[in-house]
Amino acid sequence: MGKAVGGTMGKAKGEPANRHPWGSVRDNPEFSRFELDIDGETALAYYRIDNDVMVFTSTQTPPSLRGQGVASELIRNALEFARARGLKVQGDCAFVADYVKKHPEFRDLLP
Repeated sequence: MGKAVGGTMGKAKGEPANRHPWGSVRDNPEFSRFELDIDGETALAYYRIDNDVMVFTSTQTPPSLRGQGVASELIRNALEFARARGLKVQGDCAFVADYVKKHPEFRDLLP
């Protein structure tokens, strides 16, 4: 099982995440993805790590959870995780690339 991560405090892997009404975002390194469970469904953000860069390859949100900010919450926490671990980020996934463009507080994570 993955570890809870993220939150605006930039907690490192294994430390408690800030709680969102939906629950905690988890890093599941066995599957190279972040997970957020809501109402029995799971939003996912897949990544790989290349030379200290966390490359986001895909974000998947179940149809019933779309339009509610779920993917944004997932990615915000994933980016905070990367920051806490001293990683840069690359958005090969269009959602992540757009998120970073819209949120200047994460632009320092770009390689």
